[in-house]
Amino acid sequence: MLHPKMRHVYIGCDVHKHQHTAVLIDCFSEKLGEITFPNKKQDFSKLISFVKKLTPQGITPVFALEDVLGNGRELAIFLLEKNYKVKYVNPSLSQSERKNQANINKSDSIDSQCVANVLLNKLDSLPDAAPNDLHWALNELVTKRNTLVKNNVVLKNQIHTYLSHHYPNYKNFFFSLDSKTALEFFKVFPSPSKLKGITLQELTAFLSEKSHHNCSEKKARQILEYVEKDGDTENEFQELRDFIVISSIKQINDNLTIIASIEENMKKLIPQFGYKLESMKGINAVTAAGIIAEVGDISRFPNADALAAYCGIAPMRYSTGQTNKNFSNKLGNRNLYQIFFQIAVSVLSNPMGKPTNAYFYEYYKKKLSCGKTKKQSIKCIMRKLVNIIYKMMRDKTEYREPVIPIG
Repeated sequence: MLHPKMRHVYIGCDVHKHQHTAVLIDCFSEKLGEITFPNKKQDFSKLISFVKKLTPQGITPVFALEDVLGNGRELAIFLLEKNYKVKYVNPSLSQSERKNQANINKSDSIDSQCVANVLLNKLDSLPDAAPNDLHWALNELVTKRNTLVKNNVVLKNQIHTYLSHHYPNYKNFFFSLDSKTALEFFKVFPSPSKLKGITLQELTAFLSEKSHHNCSEKKARQILEYVEKDGDTENEFQELRDFIVISSIKQINDNLTIIASIEENMKKLIPQFGYKLESMKGINAVTAAGIIAEVGDISRFPNADALAAYCGIAPMRYSTGQTNKNFSNKLGNRNLYQIFFQIAVSVLSNPMGKPTNAYFYEYYKKKLSCGKTKKQSIKCIMRKLVNIIYKMMRDKTEYREPVIPIG
């Protein structure tokens, strides 16, 4: 009688933008063949012909891909439409397999075989590939928004470098570059030289218009007095410096416009999942989209413990001899970890002296009273949030704040 794993051959695919490489192995991890083919749907049949040629009669091929939402999405859909079993291999698993190889070289062939080995060893525990179009669309929006936000941070740091030269103490009148008024001011007046000849009334009118009448004459006078006192910072490359500041601010504004459009599209997609994550204070449309995109199909996690481990929130156990302890998990999905951290901080915030979520605030104080540090207490909040959000996604229910017992 054949062992269940002897009934399959295992195909690991290393997917790329322009071409894919596939390696086929048997149940003894022996390499049977290798093929490289273009990342075009009309060429995917070459992979099927290659596999059929090397697969004995009565044996079923099983495929594995590291990426089923990006470069490997079309291949995954093609294989599923042909009724083949397709598994998703987390890149961290194939990377760990690669480190265990005697050969330290890296190539598409080696990467493909590592994916195939993971498929062979973890066939029953690997999730099925599910290139869901709705999840794919939301994931693309989340990825694009995160990229633009990071780009804006880089641009603001560049602007800060120049402004620190032109306006060494600019934070005295504009606390940060995140305000629209500050960006509009520096776009028109990138250096103090541009303020020459500007009267107090003119600058007051400009600031009032850009801030929707939130900036007073006092702010305009403060800026002009500062420029008159410390504003002589011109040099031979002043026009070039001004150009860099102005163009960077234009890029930031363009990115902000696109981000706003992305967030509107997120709000249209989220209801199609049926989740009600935004019913919890501290979770807005952007946060909900990030959770859904990173978690994917919630059914692939059998319980909240599995989701916590995936996020890197569950502690890791270290046990050897008489030593038995837990320590912080630095692995897991760091994007999800950061999202849960932000939610935890949000529900503990105290606007106007009142916590956003009284239940979590009481739980936080309880952990502090037990001797835990603030960092450890926030981690406990994150773990409890995983339990709640897991159930909300599994059952598609709204959040209901628990009643705090009196006394």
